Amino acid sequence: MRDQLERLRGSLVRDRRGWIGGVCAGLANFINVDPTFVRIGVLVAAIFFPKIVIASYIIAWLLLDKR
Repeated sequence: MRDQLERLRGSLVRDRRGWIGGVCAGLANFINVDPTFVRIGVLVAAIFFPKIVIASYIIAWLLLDKR
């Protein structure tokens, strides 16, 4: 289990080419989709759950390494 977490953390990184912190771009690279789709999904989720989305984004921004 620990190896899987280390592998996940190593491959899920913030992308420097991203807009605000690179979290959405990094997640899009990880799941192999266009960053625009992830950004739209985050915006839609933020409409319904703003506190959760903002807190999750900030936590991801702080914890993920830059590429």
